[in-house]
Amino acid sequence: MASYAPTAGTAPKPILRSDPGAGAVIVDADTQISGIPREAWEYRLGNRSAIDWVLDQHKEKKPRDPTIAAKFNTYRFADYKESMIALLAKVVRVSVDTVAITEAMKKAARDPASSAG
Repeated sequence: MASYAPTAGTAPKPILRSDPGAGAVIVDADTQISGIPREAWEYRLGNRSAIDWVLDQHKEKKPRDPTIAAKFNTYRFADYKESMIALLAKVVRVSVDTVAITEAMKKAARDPASSAG
């Protein structure tokens, strides 16, 4: 569930931090997504969860070169906030489903009765 309370005329600074213990993602000062199942953080892409990967990809990064920063650094998180939240919902769903499938496969592989067929 996402809570959202926009401030008139301003875009809050993105925080983009996950809190697996609380089952929440803090998007910015105005928006927090809560009620995310614990299993969603168990699905990993390399050394981090898919949720953390999505959050990292949406952070604003400033190029070191001042010319590139001045001419080509047009990404603003506020322009993509709603689509990032929608993507995050899909990633959570896929993560939970994938963990359930892999756990079922592990259980089936350990169960000798299911392999004697």
